[in-house]
Amino acid sequence: MIEQLLIYPLLLQMALAIILMFAWNNTSTQKFISISGSTLNLALAVYLLMYVWQNGTQTVQAGNWEAPFGITFVADTFSATLVLLTAIAGLAVSSFSSGSVIPPRLKFGYFPIFHFLLLGLNGAFLTGDIFNLYVWFEIIIITSFVLLTIGGEKAQLEGAVKYFTLNILASVIFLTAIAVLYGLTGSLNMADLAAQVAAVENRTLVQVNALLFLVGFGIKAAVFPLYFWLPASYHTPPSAVSSIFGGLLTKVGVYALIRVFTLIFELDNLLENVLLVIAVLTLFSGAIGAIVQNNIRKIFSYLVICHIGYMIAGLGMMTEVAIAGAVFYLIHDIIVKTNLFMVSGVIYKLKANHNIKKLGDIYADFPKMSLLFVIPLFSLVGIPPLSGFWPKLSLIGAGWDTENYVVIGSILFASFVTLFVIVKLWGEVFWKNGEKLPELRNFPYFKTLTSVQKVQMVAPIVFLGLVSLYIGFAAENIQQLASRIAFELLDNQEYIDAVLNSAKK
Repeated sequence: MIEQLLIYPLLLQMALAIILMFAWNNTSTQKFISISGSTLNLALAVYLLMYVWQNGTQTVQAGNWEAPFGITFVADTFSATLVLLTAIAGLAVSSFSSGSVIPPRLKFGYFPIFHFLLLGLNGAFLTGDIFNLYVWFEIIIITSFVLLTIGGEKAQLEGAVKYFTLNILASVIFLTAIAVLYGLTGSLNMADLAAQVAAVENRTLVQVNALLFLVGFGIKAAVFPLYFWLPASYHTPPSAVSSIFGGLLTKVGVYALIRVFTLIFELDNLLENVLLVIAVLTLFSGAIGAIVQNNIRKIFSYLVICHIGYMIAGLGMMTEVAIAGAVFYLIHDIIVKTNLFMVSGVIYKLKANHNIKKLGDIYADFPKMSLLFVIPLFSLVGIPPLSGFWPKLSLIGAGWDTENYVVIGSILFASFVTLFVIVKLWGEVFWKNGEKLPELRNFPYFKTLTSVQKVQMVAPIVFLGLVSLYIGFAAENIQQLASRIAFELLDNQEYIDAVLNSAKK
């Protein structure tokens, strides 16, 4: 049974989603099942990463069909780490949802759909088949669209239309790229494609195919200029939904880009330059967008875009230090962005507004909670020794080694803009005297929540805050993990051997 360990997170999420359907109208039971199941999932994810760390890449051939002909699931250090991060974010959002999402929305199937979304995320990280990566992406799109529209408010529907339209376009481009790739190689297994693509004589067609994948995954990762769907949609659903979206959905696109361009396609000068230009423009456009916004969740949405640029820059430089920096930033960003959107949800419950110009006095009214919010806010900035500081050092070092000084300048620019935006937000929301806004002081909704609901909302912020502090103060452990992932990505023979030889063992 231990050989099947890597598919347990998939089976558990599927089982949770199905079981939750039988408690459709019983929201208390749904909350208990979701939080308990998410806790078990976290334990499974921790064990999976520990097992992969000690025993190397693990594979499962569905139906015992020998690779590359069957459907393969693969857990290397990279995918196992992302399964763990999904489990951490999933548990936090499950608890936050229990306290913050109103019962009528829960009765529309919120929790079953939420766990189907986690199923899709885990499947995308664990699949070893490029077509099945597309299938898992479609599960993610469908479930996220439902979560985006639960409640049926006008702003939600407007955001959902933009979200769905751009992501369907990405799926069409992705499927076209897969068709071209299959026509060139006759294979869909990613480990097998590593050798098959290298043997294709028509390198121009291979390069065009790689660009198709870049566009398809780029839309999902919200890179410049393909990001407009994100700030138009992420601020519209409940904060619990925005939390899982901001933390994980764009990161699936980043994961796919890193996986495909380290395993299947070899970056040539053209692709490297394209990635670096995209990274620089993503950093600048996201930063400028964040400066001009007044809505807290729109500010965080543009910072999601901006900070995707760090990861794309690491991929574009394509050195071990750069990839390690990108992976480290990916780990940090998933935790912090998930936490920040939950923080925005609590602020709304406290003051009934997302507009920073109409907020204030939160530190005066809720000093302990405000100090708790400092952790994700200033981790995002990267104030040393918090979690965002260390991966930027790696990326700047990689930029210096590869003489990409424009990339270094862009990283520094985005970092200073992030600092400016967060200091501005802190001053407006927490320190500003709100006496001129008496209708917003001590908004009664938060007071009407039960003690259990308050704990369900605040506890996950504490949990993710502690995880962020661990990433920052135990950075050497995360750096060791990121360095191992970078080594395995750039020297992918272990991955290939594990997949293609596993059925023969």
